Amino acid sequence: MNNCESEEIVEAANIAISNLLPTKSRSLYDIAYNRTGDGYQAKKSKILTKSEIDRFLSSADDKEFLMIKVGLILGIAGACRTDELVNLTVDDIEDFAASWQEYHGKISSVVASYLKLPDVACYTGHCLRRSSATLLADAGVDITTIKRHAGWKSTTVAEVMSRTPLKIRPKLLIRF
Repeated sequence: MNNCESEEIVEAANIAISNLLPTKSRSLYDIAYNRTGDGYQAKKSKILTKSEIDRFLSSADDKEFLMIKVGLILGIAGACRTDELVNLTVDDIEDFAASWQEYHGKISSVVASYLKLPDVACYTGHCLRRSSATLLADAGVDITTIKRHAGWKSTTVAEVMSRTPLKIRPKLLIRF
């Protein structure tokens, strides 16, 4: 293989890698990746456990927390991004959407607060998505299914989001 072919392979690999990140996340990723490290510390949303979810659903009063319960169920079952929950319409859920905007970004923190979990502010809108992936991983669901469920292309992202690294990592073999 000559040097020109090697450069073409490297360029093709770089293009493939750049397409792994969803367009919506690209600008945020670029900002975080290009930081010089001066005081910046990445923040990850915490994850609700199955027992915490069960405890909230069974003990929180429906009169006060019904919307949060529904949002929690939808967010976990659908591995939803915050904007996916925000953009629900009446066509998606009848008799529910009218009050939805009030709760969209607060579901995880309301649940964490109710359960008296530490660091309530760390239960962000991304918590439901990460919790969904983690619950699937904890139940023994394979990484490919988790990636498909959440819409992730990258195995590494799925591992990080689900807190469940693979025991055997695939190897990428490129010879130059």
